[in-house]
Amino acid sequence: MDLTRQRAHWIDRSTVVWRFEGPVGDRRCDLVFSPDAALQIIDGALTGPHETLPLRIRPSGLSTAQRQKWPHLADHAAFTVEADEDTIKYALRGQVAVTARDDGGWLLVVTGAQLPGVLDDLYADAVHVDLGCRFHDDGGVTISVWAPTAKNVALEWSDDGETQPMWRDDHTGVWRVDGDWGWTGRRYRFRVEAFHPATQRIETMSVTDPYSVALTANSTHSVVANLLDPLLIPADWATLRKPPPVAPARAQVHEVSVRDFSIYDRSVPEQRRGTFAAFGTPNSTGMRHLRRLADAGVTHLHLLPAFDFATVPERREEQATPQTDLAALPPDSPEQQVEIAKIRDKDGYNWGYDPLHYSVPEGSFATDPDGPGRTTEFREMVAALNGAGLRVVMDVVYNHTIAGGVSAHAVLDRVVPGYYHRLLADGRVADSTCCANTAPEHAMMGKLVVDSVLRWAVDYKVDGFRFDLMAHHPKANILAVREALDRLTPQRDGVDGRAILIYGEGWDFGEVAGNQRFTQASQHQLAGTGVGTFNDRLRDAVRGGQAFETNPRSQGYASGLFTDPNEDDVNGPPEQQRALLRHQQDLIKIGLAGNLATYRFVAASGATVSGGDYLYNGSPAGYCAAPGECVTYVDAHDNEILYDTLAFKLPAGIAPIDRARMQLLALSFTALSQGMGFVAAGSERLRSKSLDRNSFDSGDWFNAIRWDPAEGNGFGLGLPPSWDNEDKWPFAAPLLADPLLVPSAEVVEWTVERYLELLRIRRDSPLFGLATAVEVQDRVSFPLSGPTETPGVITMRLSGVEELLVIFNAAPATATQKLPDLRGGDFALHPHQRAGGDPVLAKSVFDPATGIFTVPARSVAVFTGSAPRR
Repeated sequence: MDLTRQRAHWIDRSTVVWRFEGPVGDRRCDLVFSPDAALQIIDGALTGPHETLPLRIRPSGLSTAQRQKWPHLADHAAFTVEADEDTIKYALRGQVAVTARDDGGWLLVVTGAQLPGVLDDLYADAVHVDLGCRFHDDGGVTISVWAPTAKNVALEWSDDGETQPMWRDDHTGVWRVDGDWGWTGRRYRFRVEAFHPATQRIETMSVTDPYSVALTANSTHSVVANLLDPLLIPADWATLRKPPPVAPARAQVHEVSVRDFSIYDRSVPEQRRGTFAAFGTPNSTGMRHLRRLADAGVTHLHLLPAFDFATVPERREEQATPQTDLAALPPDSPEQQVEIAKIRDKDGYNWGYDPLHYSVPEGSFATDPDGPGRTTEFREMVAALNGAGLRVVMDVVYNHTIAGGVSAHAVLDRVVPGYYHRLLADGRVADSTCCANTAPEHAMMGKLVVDSVLRWAVDYKVDGFRFDLMAHHPKANILAVREALDRLTPQRDGVDGRAILIYGEGWDFGEVAGNQRFTQASQHQLAGTGVGTFNDRLRDAVRGGQAFETNPRSQGYASGLFTDPNEDDVNGPPEQQRALLRHQQDLIKIGLAGNLATYRFVAASGATVSGGDYLYNGSPAGYCAAPGECVTYVDAHDNEILYDTLAFKLPAGIAPIDRARMQLLALSFTALSQGMGFVAAGSERLRSKSLDRNSFDSGDWFNAIRWDPAEGNGFGLGLPPSWDNEDKWPFAAPLLADPLLVPSAEVVEWTVERYLELLRIRRDSPLFGLATAVEVQDRVSFPLSGPTETPGVITMRLSGVEELLVIFNAAPATATQKLPDLRGGDFALHPHQRAGGDPVLAKSVFDPATGIFTVPARSVAVFTGSAPRR
């Protein structure tokens, strides 16, 4: 018997479900509630003033519709609640429990009840109510909050300390207060009085507005602000010209943190470094580089979380900095990470996957975090990036919050306790995503997701959304976002919602895995929706190993498996390596074809198979229905960045230029595949994080992009932080001490130029980024696939208005590929690669007499021309 756990589930106004041991028929079960939260268990008896509602067992259990909506509760006993709506609403504003007694009246079991289901049922019309701060054309202002379980809600003004009563709409559970435009700029919080299961008592909590549109510094108070206020709108915002819309299959995305981008860029005025405003510095080194990328074919800049997050002091003067000269320490020293550890909770750095307020720009990225000025600077950033030829993607993290319970950071859980988060069987908050998991399957959390996305799309003109851990969302929620965006029009809303990208992480794990609670927005289940997911199949094949490997020496296609063995036992003997490489090459081909479930090709075994039949860790390798649903990537902000991966995996002694060639080879798959290409910003210039695999809290020292070639590429900055890398230190230390692994400025620029050539090739050919699975099947082939394919070499043919032959050669020796069908054809190295001036790549040739293509070591060559007429 435990009131602190909620093992019963009140799923709608007439139904409670509960799993307990033993037969049900000989027990009397009741729902009990205490308006004053006075329930206690003393000497095995339930005490304290309370009221009782009898529960009647349903022999048939849940209905078919209920089982479909609550699959994880399908085997629970079901009971009918016999009470009118007013009584239920009254009960829900106090402490609720369920009891079981024997036929003699002795208490056998008592537990709390989870309430989200009944709240969604009773207050279903709340999803149609506008929440937060709304300005009206008649000069009025309304502030509203959904708090159906609250006994009372009032508005607290911080400027004069007064509270203002709010009135409750009993039909929707929404509390509101009306004022006028004179409230603009005032700072407020809600004072919510409600039962909280975390403390088992009625709490009076002061909390910011979950629908805040503006905040004070450090997010202590919400601010009344009108996002249509001319003072918050940059010049020409209403007539902002965006780069042309891009279909998902044609998109090329670069991912960067706002702070990483400019915090070490000396060409940016100091007060603007690490902020939104840095993107509005047109002649900075970083912005000049972004324009080069955009001119070559990058279409979108993906920003790591830029909404309000919890773990960074927002005022620059409050942020701690290292007190030691880190640059003076040895490249393999542990001292740098020790100094970072001292300040990591007080410095200005975090990736931002710790949401506080979903719909307000992050204050630490603003030159002045206090008030709505951050809104203006975010908009100016969007305008500047659009002007540079780039659309803007936001990384959104609706799957969890930084905290639950009564924590000062638990915004949602202090407004409607126990509702916004996903609860486990005993009522504890699930945390499989790392923090307090939210529950978008609950109507008002799902509404918050849609409303927030629309806020960014309409009021900030954001061009795309990357959903963190998207499979923790119901598929229906992500499709609701897509549908809401699709309804936006330039005439009515100022934006074309159909041009807005949606993609995310489709990883299937945790308490929702395998559709335990709902149909997930996971990789396989988003096929046919147009929503993109990251392709880990090609990623792992190119890099080698898996995302969370403990031995970082396991090799892949672009890191030397079989072709450049590093002699580590983790890779096995040569024949095992050869077999694995053949498997990796098949996975890469499926990825190059858009990771389509229906794409058919000849596998290494000699059999003709489809992407959906080919296996990756026991699951179908190909799962997309259209190429635009595949996000092809070889690195991102998490796990080691590409340069560091190759540093771990390639054998010692490889020259810097050859490491750069292998880096370029890996990146080529993001540029020359079907579907969306995705790259961690800086990988095109050999960016390193000194082997840090999870740098979310490692400070500027390990994360910042170093634009000045004299500062190196970020490699050899010391051993990465011990809190997430110490197990790899034995591998890392000798690498960090090797000066050969710090590329020269010339090698960095060489890599950038070669990468830009690949982007231009993609940009200028309609054969990259085909729209449909049928087109891909008809136009993309791998003519030398099968048992005799050369290890380390992949040949891809694209046919259409032009003929392209792409040869990826990961081997350390020149490769020759004979295609008899092309004898007598006319092929030459692509003009963009010929014009690049790489003397090694210039040796790529085609012999029409034999149909043999020759490509130098560790290179990717694109040939263009025409096939012979037969």
